[in-house]
Amino acid sequence: MPHDPGPLSHCRPARIAAGAALPWIPSGLPGLSVQPLRFLADGRGFVELLRMPPGSVMPLHRHSGEAHAYQLSGWRQLCGGEIVGPGDYVYEPAGHVDWWKVVGDEILTALVVTMGAIEFLGPGGSLRGRTDADGRREAYRRYCGERGLDTVDLEDA
Repeated sequence: MPHDPGPLSHCRPARIAAGAALPWIPSGLPGLSVQPLRFLADGRGFVELLRMPPGSVMPLHRHSGEAHAYQLSGWRQLCGGEIVGPGDYVYEPAGHVDWWKVVGDEILTALVVTMGAIEFLGPGGSLRGRTDADGRREAYRRYCGERGLDTVDLEDA
């Protein structure tokens, strides 16, 4: 028998981001677009949907914090040869360095929780670029502003 907790006045409202109201924002990487879902407070990280077409490559990168990815559609091959498909979960600890590519003929979509920053690496481990919650937030605001779209409050309270 379910327990009745009584009046719900002590419950805080959930923060809901209706995906249909959020744009897919092209990133600086060929084919990659992201749909921001939450920017975590104090630069802790960000939550987003990631989308890439078949044949796209996520270049060599390092995570400053841990990353969690749940594959919703499509297939990708990790740099170690592993194949990740719908329903698979990938955990990458802080400091993890990798690259991967979208394989097959389906668009890849994944729910990704990134703690800290992502650093894109070049020859000899040189830093080619970096993205974090502040960068993702700015890209979202700029994209919406340039198109006259309203921004949704995606800030972690």
